[in-house]
Amino acid sequence: MEEVDPMLAMASSTGVVASSSPNALAVGLWDAQQLEVMSLINPINPLLLASACVGSSEALVFLFRREDNQEPPMLIPTQDFLDLLEGYTPGSSTRRSPSVPQAYANVEDGVDQPFFRSTSRLLAGVTAEGDTALHAVTCHGDTAEFQECARIINERDQRLLFAVNRKGDTPLHCAARAGRSRVLSCLIKLAASCNRLHELLRKENGLKETALHDALRIGRKDIVESLMEADPELANYPKDGTSPLYLAILLSKCSLPETLHDKSNGNLSYAGPNGQNALHAAISQDTVITKHVLNWNNSLTTRPDRDGSTPLHFVSSFWHWPAGVKQLLEANPLSVYQEDNNGLFPIHVAASMGVEHTITIILEMFPSCAGLRTARGQTFLHVAIQKRRKNIVSFVCRTPSLNWILNMRDNDGNTALHLAAQARNLCNFCSVFANKKVQLNIANNNNQTALDISRSVLPDGTYYSLDNGDLIRKALEVVHAKDSCLRQDLEEKYSRKLIPNHMIIEAEKVRDSSQMLGLGSVLIATVTFGATFAVPGGFVADDHTNKGTPTLAGRYAFDAFMMANALAFICSSIATIGLVYSGISMVNLRIRIMNFNASVVFMSSSVTSLSAAFALGVYMVLAPVANSTGIAICVLSPLVVLYRNFEFLLKADILARPICVRIGLSRGLKWLALIIGGQIFVELWPFIFIFGWAAIAQKLENHP
Repeated sequence: MEEVDPMLAMASSTGVVASSSPNALAVGLWDAQQLEVMSLINPINPLLLASACVGSSEALVFLFRREDNQEPPMLIPTQDFLDLLEGYTPGSSTRRSPSVPQAYANVEDGVDQPFFRSTSRLLAGVTAEGDTALHAVTCHGDTAEFQECARIINERDQRLLFAVNRKGDTPLHCAARAGRSRVLSCLIKLAASCNRLHELLRKENGLKETALHDALRIGRKDIVESLMEADPELANYPKDGTSPLYLAILLSKCSLPETLHDKSNGNLSYAGPNGQNALHAAISQDTVITKHVLNWNNSLTTRPDRDGSTPLHFVSSFWHWPAGVKQLLEANPLSVYQEDNNGLFPIHVAASMGVEHTITIILEMFPSCAGLRTARGQTFLHVAIQKRRKNIVSFVCRTPSLNWILNMRDNDGNTALHLAAQARNLCNFCSVFANKKVQLNIANNNNQTALDISRSVLPDGTYYSLDNGDLIRKALEVVHAKDSCLRQDLEEKYSRKLIPNHMIIEAEKVRDSSQMLGLGSVLIATVTFGATFAVPGGFVADDHTNKGTPTLAGRYAFDAFMMANALAFICSSIATIGLVYSGISMVNLRIRIMNFNASVVFMSSSVTSLSAAFALGVYMVLAPVANSTGIAICVLSPLVVLYRNFEFLLKADILARPICVRIGLSRGLKWLALIIGGQIFVELWPFIFIFGWAAIAQKLENHP
């Protein structure tokens, strides 16, 4: 009857192995959880681990001899062991060559295991990370003594040379990652001595990387050269995954890509993750490495990744690399006509990212690329509008040679003007709108013109007066753009009537807005009420004539101040009353909206009046002693009004040029004067009333 190893029986009871045969651990499929169980079942002997980490070959031999003599495992070090361990001086060139006891049985070639049933119980233990004693040796030193330790452990059991830890790393991986070049060379010689060199060098860890990847990651050229000299074909591994060349380029490891190419005689893999190749990585680095890769393999320019993106697609999305575009186009001009899986050409990618210089380069070399269509039939102008790339849209519209694509329609029949109106982007719309080559009345597949689109995208119910969609609609109406010639009394497409569900939303919108504005209106009313009885300059004392009256009464500035303060109070009070009504749910929604709109106007007027009252009050106090400061404050105070109208002025300026281009300079200026004049009157009528009344009051007071 076959003897069962107690360790295997325990492993079987925990679900690690399904068999009690001695080879079950050697040939089973292991994962991280199983290795963790094994580390609990058979943890590495601490004295063995200490010997390996310190690099004491004599201490290792001491432990192995005890095992061969069938002495019990030593967990507490004896003085003899400590003398061997501590007597070793790292880096010493003088050492004895100990006699190594042979304890391994027949080695099964080709067995690939993370852990195994070693004939040496001492070497069967692993750390919590699954590291064997040989892993520990390769990680902690690079002197001759550490090399001797590696040889001793390998002679004891050759299978540890190929054992992997929980991360799938062999001792060779650990040596390369730690930069232990001498120990790594020792491991290479040990693998060569048993005719398993390629097996060790090409071994992949859990990340599907060989030891060469680790050497590249730390930038050790000497280790890279050692590995490549041992196996010139190593740069072809792994077969599926990130190649060493791709990794070296991606990490910008100086001359390592050239080293890989030279040592492999050009026989190396260019593969990267997700179907990419080394040129994808090189094109994002610098022109030098890109030039090298192109010289090595020019066909990489047309090899796409899994998304169909070629290196030119990649570089077209970069703002900082116009030289890379030229390099790729000069290497393979036809790559500019290669589309990705979404039907996007490189020019569409550049338009999507707003990279104007890339588009300029492409169009200079291949003007016909302007007409390339995506799978949705869109030109790069359509893409730029949808991605809100103002610079690209402006570039196309001001370039006469690109006028032929301005009215191109996509698969839905939409031109660039349709998409600009639909996106409600005022800048892009004005760029297209200002080009007279753009036709305003082209209908799409739904029989909608740009004017129809602008109407359809307006929000339901009340909306902001300076909403981009509404401004676009008004601009199209000013230049007499046509709609789809539908009877509006029969066509419900553009109806502004609210359905019941939308009425609930509209009521909530009015209520929330009323609450926010109500806080401001009440605050202004409170401030102005207090200012009425705390006027600048104070009041006449009781022992003087006209006691209790303002000391500055009768002056022009005082009359203007009092009127401004009163007007601010009145307007804010009216706004407060209107906002109260607009927030009451029992009031008809239409009436609530009317009150809300009126309150917004009065609220604006109260802010204008309050800024005037502040400036006048400060001026009256400072004028006698600091006239310049008082004037400066008066000049700065209207900034409140200017800020409130800044958006209106900005959008009026944006619309001015395209409107003048479409309807002529004279009519355009009249239109601009009309809307700006109307806005000025709405915003500044309190100034007219305040200072006009002050002038009238002065004449009345001075009248005989």
